[in-house]
Parts: sequence; structure tokens; C-alpha cells
Amino acid sequence: MVQPPAPDLSTLDARAREIFREIVESYLTTGEPVGSRTLSKIGGVGLSAASIRNTMADLAGMGLLQAPHAMAGRMPTEVGLRFFLDSLLQLGDVPPEEKREIDARIAQAGSNPQDVMGAASDLLSGLAGGAGLVVTPQRDAPVRHAEIVGIGPGQALLVLVFEDNQIENRIINTPADLPPGALTEAANYLSARFKGKTLAEARAAAADALQRDRAALDAAAAKLVESGLAEWSGEDPTLGRSLIVRGRANLLKDQQAIVHLERARRLFDDLEKTRELIQVLDLAKSAETVRVYIGSENPLFSLSGSSLIVAPYMNAERKVVGALGVIGPTRLNYARVIPVVDYTARIVGRVLDGRSGER
Repeated sequence: MVQPPAPDLSTLDARAREIFREIVESYLTTGEPVGSRTLSKIGGVGLSAASIRNTMADLAGMGLLQAPHAMAGRMPTEVGLRFFLDSLLQLGDVPPEEKREIDARIAQAGSNPQDVMGAASDLLSGLAGGAGLVVTPQRDAPVRHAEIVGIGPGQALLVLVFEDNQIENRIINTPADLPPGALTEAANYLSARFKGKTLAEARAAAADALQRDRAALDAAAAKLVESGLAEWSGEDPTLGRSLIVRGRANLLKDQQAIVHLERARRLFDDLEKTRELIQVLDLAKSAETVRVYIGSENPLFSLSGSSLIVAPYMNAERKVVGALGVIGPTRLNYARVIPVVDYTARIVGRVLDGRSGER
């Protein structure tokens, strides 16, 4: 469902802004709708319940508020949350003690990208109260070894071992009557052409060589090589990268998630879609700062009513090499979580690029 655009801030007078702000901030804290009687008792509003009800009705007419059922108070719509984030949210800074914790935990992980990413994902899930998501950098370590291993009738496993001790593998389909010697021949061929090259260089070199050497290879081995190359080519966003998700259990601590178990189930299903998740996190590459996707703004999570806060991390040349973020209920503490995600992304970029001493 396409959401209507949020109104301009100038269309709200001071009273409407204050009431709207109180409703949203209360909702982000409690997850519950807010009634006019409750708002009338807040000192900063200073209005009768009747006056507040009239303003709430106006805000609902603008698409900023909704009532979950007839007798309930009001809570922000997705449009309302977007309006709040863009126009009224005041971001805080990361507290010094949390900065020290982030610095220390990331530094303790060392220089191995997988360990750094795991530490970052753990940190984000703990500090933000959602699930931490991190896409590792595109692998640029040279290939040390390539192997093709039969794993059953009609299938083989293509394995690449990199100089940084990381391993990537893909399952490829094979003829059911494939001669055992074809696996060995194909593996030797790929290993000779992949060794010492980055993944991108290896794919190009092996593909070019195959055009020349096809006649010298056994037909079955040549077909295996071709199948293997197909698995390591194209526009697969997971190629040479991995996704780390930590803190899924945090998503069930939210009372609203427990009430809406179907939404929670859909979210957990979405978190298993590695390829799609990497594509979603890659959206951060088009910006140099944090991006927030609320509910249906992100097609992957549109049915689970979740928010995604994501930021790119960069190398010394300001080139985006990966992305990290947090997913949780739409009532995340945006004022706190956005700066945490931003700061963590900057520290991760520095550590991976050997600039951990900078600030």
C-alpha cells in the first residue's frame, strides 16, 4: 500500500506540533496509544481534553495519527513517524561511556573483518535493543586454493579458500553419471587460474582461459568449470560477502511483537533472506549518512511493521565498503539508535582500514 505524503511542518501550528510530539514520544517509549485525558495532564500541553481531542482529530485527518480501535487513544502512522523523524526529531550524541564501549569492543576484535563485523553486530543488537545487521566488505584477498567436491548424486560443492583464511562455497548441479576424474580435472583447472588472484580477477581469467582450453579439457570437466564460473559471476550481491545477524531474540522482547506474533514470524522469515537483506543494506551506499526505513518504506519488511536504521562504513578514500544497521519495531528509540549506528559505522571503517587511532 502506497502511503500518502507527510504534510509540511508549516501546516501545523504550535499547539498541533506539541500535541503530536507528545503522542509520538509517548508511543516510542511505551508502544501504546495515547488518549486526550492523558495528554491534558502533561504540563507542557496545558489544554483541556476536549481541545486536545479536536487537535488529535485534525492530525488524524492529515494522516499523521491513527487509532488501533474505536475506544483507544491515538498513535502515529508510518507517515506520522516519517514526519516526526524528518521534522521534529532531535538527535542526541552517543554518551561517552557507550563510545568507549564501542571503541573497546571493536578494537578487541582485531583486524580480521569477520571478527570485527561480528563484534559490531553484537554491539548494535545490545545497545539498540533490536537485531544487529552487518554486511562484510567485498573480499579482496587473493585466492589460495579452489576445489570441487562431490556431495551426492547430481551435486558438487565448489570451495574457494582465500589468503585471509576465509572460505566461500557454492553448490553446483552436475550430471548424475559424472566420472570422478572430471571433478579432479575441473578443480585443478580452476585452482591453477584462481590462485593468487582476487575473486574478480580470478573469474575473468578463468572465463577467458576456458574459451581457449575447452578442446583440451574433458567435456564433463569443461562443463563443471563453466557451471562453477556461473556461480561466481553475474550480479549476485552476496558474492564475496557475508551477512551477520545478531540479537534476533531482542525482537521478541517488545510487547507489541508478542501481541502481533504473525508480524514477528514474518520478520524472522525476512531475516533469513540473506541475498535480499544484503540488497537492502546496500541502499545505504547511495548516501554518506544514516538512512531510516519505516515499515512499508522497505519492501522486504513491509509486512512485519519494522524499522531499519542503516549506515555505510567507508575506507580512508571515503569509498563505501559495507553497511551495518539495526532492525526492530517501529517504536525504536530513534534519537538514541541513529547516533549509535552512525558512530559504530565510523569506528568499523577506521578499524578495518587501519585508522583506529583517528577521531
